[in-house]
Amino acid sequence: MIIKSKLIPKGICVNLFGTIWTRDPSWIDKYVVNHERIHTAQQRELLFIPFYILYLIEWLFRLLQYRNRQDAYLNISFEREAYTHGHDLNYLHRRPLFAWTGYIINK
Repeated sequence: MIIKSKLIPKGICVNLFGTIWTRDPSWIDKYVVNHERIHTAQQRELLFIPFYILYLIEWLFRLLQYRNRQDAYLNISFEREAYTHGHDLNYLHRRPLFAWTGYIINK
């Protein structure tokens, strides 16, 4: 489900408990939806709230590591999995549980 909200900055979307929030949904295609569905799978296996806590902790760690907000974001294990497989529309059918853990260590 995609929800329009003026609270979300232009050009981004946020996955909250399996719903996609964005200011303007016109740019959201099947690949963005797939990326967000990967996040929903990650959230479910961590029972939602721990996902957000781990996401924030890892982002802070990556921010210290890279000293750049965008680089920190792109290197969060959850994002690395979602960006790596976002264009594979069949990925969720074969995705192993906790697949994001394979992206914690930067290679």
